[in-house]
Amino acid sequence: MTSAARAELAPTGKLRVALNYSNFLLVSKRAPEHVGVAPDLGRELAKRLGVQVEFVGYEDAGQVAEGVKTGAWDVAFIGADPARAGEITFTPAYVEIDATYLVPPGSPIHTAHEVDRVGVRIATTARAAYTLHLERTLKHATLVYAEGLPGAFALFVRDRLDVLAGLTQHHLQQLDKLPGARILEGRFTAIQQAIGTPKRRTAAAVYLAAFGEEIRAAGFVTSLIERHGVRGLSVSPLAKG
Repeated sequence: MTSAARAELAPTGKLRVALNYSNFLLVSKRAPEHVGVAPDLGRELAKRLGVQVEFVGYEDAGQVAEGVKTGAWDVAFIGADPARAGEITFTPAYVEIDATYLVPPGSPIHTAHEVDRVGVRIATTARAAYTLHLERTLKHATLVYAEGLPGAFALFVRDRLDVLAGLTQHHLQQLDKLPGARILEGRFTAIQQAIGTPKRRTAAAVYLAAFGEEIRAAGFVTSLIERHGVRGLSVSPLAKG
């Protein structure tokens, strides 16, 4: 590691790691314990830097992205999305998370390809990576926003919306609450979870990209997924060559 990378990653003498609390697949317990794949990756990175880790928690990914504007964190474990790339430099993804649709009992919609139609209302989490994807790609259906995954599910049920967009693993946890509901076949996107650092920290970005490759190649990410018993995460493929 270069001295420039170390200085850019821990300018305050600590590694400030931003966590998205709404991503329960990566953060299973919040402060004070901070348990999960993402916290453990933050600890490993701090260990390699030879500094203490300081976690900075946010309620959703949108708030994490906003935090970069005030210099509140040094690295973030967050979905890599083009809408965030103006302020954040992302590594290649280290894990992928499938995003799918849930429909209520008796829905005439059977596949993900049938969702984007006039009159279809989709409950979704504001500022989530998969929501940003839908904002770019949907042509006819209407998005209806809520705060957080639980809020989106509550909105979906309360307002009798046509579709709920979200993480597959979250949908699986909701099926018992809504008998007859179905997860539509086919994902509408795979969220690329990456390590981000503020723009202009070029030395830090180079080091983080190498770190991300190394922890996948060595099986470290796989071991964390197994240790925490997480379902719904898949390790991203390594760069070819």
